[in-house]
Amino acid sequence: MDRVQLLLLGLPLFLFCSDLINLFTPAPPKPPQNHHQSQAQPQPVVSQTLDFPTQKSSGIGGIGIGSTININFCSSCSYRGNAVTIKNMLETSFPGINVILANHPPTLPKRLLSKVVPVVQVGIIGIVLAGEHIFPRLGFMTPPPWYFSLRANKFGTISTTWLLGNVIQSFLQSSGAFEVFCNGELVKSCSLALHS
Repeated sequence: MDRVQLLLLGLPLFLFCSDLINLFTPAPPKPPQNHHQSQAQPQPVVSQTLDFPTQKSSGIGGIGIGSTININFCSSCSYRGNAVTIKNMLETSFPGINVILANHPPTLPKRLLSKVVPVVQVGIIGIVLAGEHIFPRLGFMTPPPWYFSLRANKFGTISTTWLLGNVIQSFLQSSGAFEVFCNGELVKSCSLALHS
């Protein structure tokens, strides 16, 4: 094998192994928040203020003390940056406010299908690589004709299966939602057509 073939074979295998590891690895714990460091950083200027319907004001402190803001966003849609920016702006404007960031999960059928896609990917890759041993164990003396067409171009079949499966999985894991709640009351909801 020359270097190009080795690279073209090694890259999908590396991506496959890293996806398998990430699939079964728990999410890392959230880092502790240090309010002194977040206040020392320069904050962007707000051009539009948010209207919070249930702001609590007490004689002890200013507006926002004791209020809880929940920001639910689609992490696979790259909305995390927007959510962190809004969190920093709210904590600067309303000291004492509690802002909670969370991922807005897709619907249950999409979540279940996104868990099935890697299994199908591994199954197709396994059939392409070891079909002549798998089919006899399933009771087929000769593999079906479609197996030979897949086997004729192993690398093309494996890479197409892997890339197409990753695109389908990222589509199924995205909800396209960005919602802001103040004390459990919906303030703003932006959803894309992906959210069903």
